[in-house]
Amino acid sequence: MNSKTGTAKGVDAFFAKVEKLSKVQRILIFSSVFVAVVAIFVFLLYKPKLEQISNLKKQLKTLENKLVVAKKNAADLEKFQKKMQEAEVQFKTAMKALPEKEEIPSLLTSISRSGQDVGLDFLLFEPKSEIRKEFYAEIPVAMLVKGGYHDLAIFFDKVARLSRIVNIKNIKMGRAKDSMDLNTSCTAVTYKFVEPAPKKKSKKK
Repeated sequence: MNSKTGTAKGVDAFFAKVEKLSKVQRILIFSSVFVAVVAIFVFLLYKPKLEQISNLKKQLKTLENKLVVAKKNAADLEKFQKKMQEAEVQFKTAMKALPEKEEIPSLLTSISRSGQDVGLDFLLFEPKSEIRKEFYAEIPVAMLVKGGYHDLAIFFDKVARLSRIVNIKNIKMGRAKDSMDLNTSCTAVTYKFVEPAPKKKSKKK
């Protein structure tokens, strides 16, 4: 007797036994088999796929959040780059108004000539020591000039129109003793660009 014949007889015997069972018993057996098949399907196929889908949804949500953050950062970066470009333009414009060291003598000469051109007499024209700031230095010049009020106003206007920054401070006026002119003392402050001092590195023990 071969294996196929034995298997067929076993199956026939199984179904014969099943037929002898009551209807209720057969329903319970088939229900149990169905539940077992469904359980096997759920635990072996459906549940792993469900967990995989859940993980993929979480990954998708994370990527979407990263995308939102990346878009926001990109927008902020564009704004920052635009502000940087504007700041560079403003800095270059300001730098044009700050003379280099070698231009200071010619600038002081321009200030003096502006007063002489309108008829002012310079009784004092004395550059003082530089006052160092962060990236520029102030160069104060003490001046005492003699002349009419109108001539003085024209002089101040000429100084204000110079291409370089010059501020007139501490203006004091008084009547000259020997004429109707005014003796005016003031301080002309001009500026120059200086390289910021390098920071000293602290020595590590």
